[in-house]
Amino acid sequence: MKQGFSMNSFIAGIMLGALLVGVWFFDGKTVSLLPLTSSSLLATTTGSTLPGSGAVSVTNQPSGGSVIVESVTVPPPGVWIAVRETSGSDLGNVLGAARVVGPHSSVTVSLLRPTEPGRSYAVELYRDDNNGVFDPAVNSVYVDFDTGARVVAYFSTTP
Repeated sequence: MKQGFSMNSFIAGIMLGALLVGVWFFDGKTVSLLPLTSSSLLATTTGSTLPGSGAVSVTNQPSGGSVIVESVTVPPPGVWIAVRETSGSDLGNVLGAARVVGPHSSVTVSLLRPTEPGRSYAVELYRDDNNGVFDPAVNSVYVDFDTGARVVAYFSTTP
C-alpha cells in the first residue's frame, strides 16, 4: 500500500531541516550576510584595531618591497594578510600576502611589486583553505562576525 505525504508534512520537514542546519552552521554566532562588493561595508582603520573577531592594524610607512603590519588579532586557524592597491575606497591588485596563525605583531608582508611613494594601500584579511598557497579567487574574505564587514585597514606610503 503506497502512502502519500501531505504538503503540510513536507513544509514542516523543510522548516525542521533549515532549523537544524542553522543551529549547526551559526553555532550561537550572529552573522550578517551582506554583499562584499560595496565599499560602504568595509570595516576600515588606520593605526588602530577593529573590535570583534578579527582585527588588523597598520600605520603609514615608507614605500618599498615589503609592508609592516602592526598587529593581527584573529582566532585559530589563522588568516592570510594581503596587501592591496587602492583607487579611492576600491580595492585593486594584491601585491603580496603572508600567512599568520593566531595573534601576531610586526608582521612583514613581502611584495611582488614595491609600493610607490605618496599612494594609498590596504591590508585585507582572507581565510585560509589550508592548501598553503594564497589565492584571492579561492580564499574567502575574512568577515568580522560582530559587524558583518570584511576586515580591511588602509595606509599611505610616505614620500
